[in-house]
Amino acid sequence: MAYYNNKIAVVTGAGSGIGRAIAHALSAQGCKVYCTDIDLAAATAVAQELDNASPYRLDVADAAAVSVFANEVFTREGRVNLLFNNAGVGHAGAVVDTELADWKWVMNINVMGVVHGLHAFLPRMLEQDSPGHIINTASGAGIIPMPRTAPYCASKHAVVGLSQSLAGELHGSNVGLTILCPGTINTAIIKNTKMSGSTAQERQAQAIEHYAKKGTSPEQVADDVLRAVVKGKLFCVTPRKEVGLGWFLQRLSPGLMQWIMRARMNTVEGVKRQ
Repeated sequence: MAYYNNKIAVVTGAGSGIGRAIAHALSAQGCKVYCTDIDLAAATAVAQELDNASPYRLDVADAAAVSVFANEVFTREGRVNLLFNNAGVGHAGAVVDTELADWKWVMNINVMGVVHGLHAFLPRMLEQDSPGHIINTASGAGIIPMPRTAPYCASKHAVVGLSQSLAGELHGSNVGLTILCPGTINTAIIKNTKMSGSTAQERQAQAIEHYAKKGTSPEQVADDVLRAVVKGKLFCVTPRKEVGLGWFLQRLSPGLMQWIMRARMNTVEGVKRQ
């Protein structure tokens, strides 16, 4: 994809999982990549694997830190062609079992992390001579209801809504936008997901096993989203069989999707009791 050659790309959450795969895919296509992560060692390890990359420790929940980072990148490069607002965290548990601190933690990173990236980078991307594209990582949970993940779903629905509104504002400008909605992906996010409730440890072990067996590779997600950007797609749902079907059913009949979600939840509970 010649589209990516000599582009300047910023990837948050690049230290592992989807972010790492995206950084690799961009570098392979000729991009200079700024790999950011709250874990500097992880960001450095990824940057060292690439041909033309720089690591940076970045907490996306810290607006001031994101602004300082953006200033450094624009001072060095004069432009940012690709901004991947990818950093995120997971949470699972019933609403009644979820502490307010967990709600704030999820929202500060998953939602405000995207907002901080947009606030620091978008104005200058609109002013630069070369075109740009923003990719906001939401989730299949941002377009499909998932019981017992309400804080996570709420944060990802917020990213989808924010991105769709922004896409309308960007129409006709030199900046495009794509919303990435991955499904079950074999990454470390599930191991680092905060679980609430009395059976949290058991549920997390089951989820880790499920993601390892059934999860799509992050490399496939990276390939899919890079193609979606080139084609100018607003949504990139991946894997399509998993996320696309659920999204279709949700749009067709929200009531039907509620019934399906309850049936799945009851099935899981039945298996646990056996």
